[in-house]
Amino acid sequence: MRKLTEKKILVATHNAGKLDEIRAMMAPHGIEVTSAGEMGLPEPAETEDSFIGNARIKACAAMQATGLPVLADDSGITVDGLGGAPGVYTADWAETPNGRDFMQAMTRTWNELDAKGTPEPRTAQFRATLILMWPDGHEEIFEGVAPGRLTWPPRGAQGHGYDPIFIPQGYDVTFAEMTPDEKNRISHRADAFRKLEAAFA
Repeated sequence: MRKLTEKKILVATHNAGKLDEIRAMMAPHGIEVTSAGEMGLPEPAETEDSFIGNARIKACAAMQATGLPVLADDSGITVDGLGGAPGVYTADWAETPNGRDFMQAMTRTWNELDAKGTPEPRTAQFRATLILMWPDGHEEIFEGVAPGRLTWPPRGAQGHGYDPIFIPQGYDVTFAEMTPDEKNRISHRADAFRKLEAAFA
C-alpha cells in the first residue's frame, strides 16, 4: 500500500456534513483538508452503478482540477428488504426541485417496505467507499460498513441523510440521536477510515 506523505489533501465533496466528519477524522494526523465545495469545483455527474465507480469519478475530477492528492467517497444505505436499494441512488431518492429532502427519501423507503410487507427487524447497512488518489493516478480503495436496522418514525436531530431512522447494530438509539463523536466511532465512514489510516505515513 502506498503511504500518504503529503500534508494537504482535497476531499471531493460538496456535502458539509460529510466534510465535517472527514475533517474531524483527519485532524489527529496533522493533515490539512480542503474540499471541492470550498474550492468552487463543479460536481461531476455520478454515472456509475457502484460506490467504487462513483467515488472514482469524483476523485478523478477533483485531482485533475487541482493537482492535489484527493480523498473521495461514495456512500449510501442498502436496505435488505428492498434488494439493496437505494444503494448508490440514496441521494437521488432525496432529490427535489428545491434541493435534497431526506425526509422524502426516508418516507419512500419505509413506505416501500410497508408495501412489500417486510417484517421487522428491517435490516440495512450504511456503506462507504473511500478512494485515495494521487496526482499520478495511483489509487487505494477502502470500504466500510455499519450494519443495523431501520425504525419509524424518525428520531433525533443530529447527523444527516438517513441517520434519523437508522439504529446501528448493538444500540437502541439512531445515528441522529448520537453525538457526532459517538457516531464517528462506529459509522461506515469510520470503518473505512480505520482502514485508510494504514496509508498515513
